[in-house]
Amino acid sequence: MSRKVLVVDDEKLIVKGIRFSLEQDGMEVDCAYDGEEALQKAREKEYDIILLDVMLPKLTGFEVCQQIREFSNVPVVMLTAKGEDMDKILGLEYGADDYITKPFNILEVKARLKAIMRRTNRKEKKKEEGSVIEGKDMKLDREGRRVYISGREINLTAKEFEVLELLMLNPNKVYGRENLLKLVWGSDYPGDVRTVDVHIRRLREKIEANPSEPKYVHTKWGVGYYYA
Repeated sequence: MSRKVLVVDDEKLIVKGIRFSLEQDGMEVDCAYDGEEALQKAREKEYDIILLDVMLPKLTGFEVCQQIREFSNVPVVMLTAKGEDMDKILGLEYGADDYITKPFNILEVKARLKAIMRRTNRKEKKKEEGSVIEGKDMKLDREGRRVYISGREINLTAKEFEVLELLMLNPNKVYGRENLLKLVWGSDYPGDVRTVDVHIRRLREKIEANPSEPKYVHTKWGVGYYYA
């Protein structure tokens, strides 16, 4: 079955080039040229991955990504023409899974998209016994990819879920930031350990009553993070 990709950029020549290259690899590609159109297409159809430019008319890529995360965990890769670290981190804070800085090499884009889709596909295929993990008043449904605290569902991004899943599967085991980056994002991920810190902070904001005094995800200073 061919992979379904949504490419979003207001520069039509860029979209045309990406679309042609992905279709050459047998992917099914839809295109959108502004934030509202992108959001509409993401609601109407299930995609395997979305390539989303930051600077868009009507809604920015960050706003689109944030709204997509309200109803879908589809992997999102941000395209940004800016090289500042804060732009990249901001993209990840809004729920993006990766980012690519313009100008880019189309071969790199394809390699990154395929790597993310491979990891996602492996996780979807994993149907293990004990697919529900419980600890304290938290329940994590691995197959449904949902998290509940005292029966209330907590809406996590794909990466926030994967970080929490790894920590809950190994309670009291401390994971260093570099190790978490490799295990959750993959050894081919080009970002740095600040990505982990951003996701831990966002995760705590969602699951902890008081993020500065965490009940679930703890910090061992100078070492890393653990679930207890």
